[in-house]
Amino acid sequence: MDAEGGIMSADGRGDRAVDAFVTHRNLLFTVAYEMLGSAADAEDVLQETWLRWADADLTAVRDQRAYLVRITTRLSLNRLRAVGRRRESYVGSWLPEPLLTAPDVAEDVELAESVSMAMLLVLETLAPTERAVFVLREVFDLGYDEIAEAVDKSPAAVRQIAHRARAHVAARRPRGMVSPAETRRALTAFRLAVETGDVQGLLDVLAPDVVLLGDGGGIKQAVLRPVAGADKVARLLCSTHARVATMSLHYAQVNGHPALVLRLDGELDTVLALRVDGGLISGVYAVRNPEKLSHMRSETALRR
Repeated sequence: MDAEGGIMSADGRGDRAVDAFVTHRNLLFTVAYEMLGSAADAEDVLQETWLRWADADLTAVRDQRAYLVRITTRLSLNRLRAVGRRRESYVGSWLPEPLLTAPDVAEDVELAESVSMAMLLVLETLAPTERAVFVLREVFDLGYDEIAEAVDKSPAAVRQIAHRARAHVAARRPRGMVSPAETRRALTAFRLAVETGDVQGLLDVLAPDVVLLGDGGGIKQAVLRPVAGADKVARLLCSTHARVATMSLHYAQVNGHPALVLRLDGELDTVLALRVDGGLISGVYAVRNPEKLSHMRSETALRR
């Protein structure tokens, strides 16, 4: 696979390998992205997966999808352990890389929830193996035997890990399913209040315990620590509006959910993703790190 995501083939066997890989590529990317929260790292994993797949004895592979998922999972686990150490020295809060997604992602409610910014942050609190087991079981509905092969554990151990991970996520995930219409209403009120500098308008739509996280990666200015509480968050957002006269906010479908894209002088500056609970905004995630905004230029295909 070349640097642009294309695949090179030299013979008939290579054509068969290419066809299989292309068939499952979007699925494999989604697995890696949910494991890593980073499109750039997920693309690197896919490069490595292709190299392993190109060298595989295809005649010995009974289930191509399962085999490819197993390779991708193992490589993602290795990378997750490595990037975990890097993230410990990250400047400020680390947020997942936002993706501009097609409408069909939002139509798959379970997939959209699993790739939401809020859920990816919950997954960050799991140990690497727990994250792999949860993603493969709860999102992709793989059997325990398949997962056991992917994470090098016994099926019995995988069942225990899945139970533990499920309980961990349930205690931290959004408190209920939120309809797209409910999210859009909250987002519309939020946008209007930010655009007009209306502190009270923000207080009306923010949950009392709302938390704002900003990710500038040490490249762009952003809050270095979480800002908690509706009053503090509202005043911070309105003070930003007062300082920036050339700001514009536009709707976008990000990680399967309505979000806002902030532009300064017409240039993409910040992606604002929201977590909505009970009709109120309980999380504001502002990604400013320019290294994380490249996948906002064109839609990314995600599949289960």
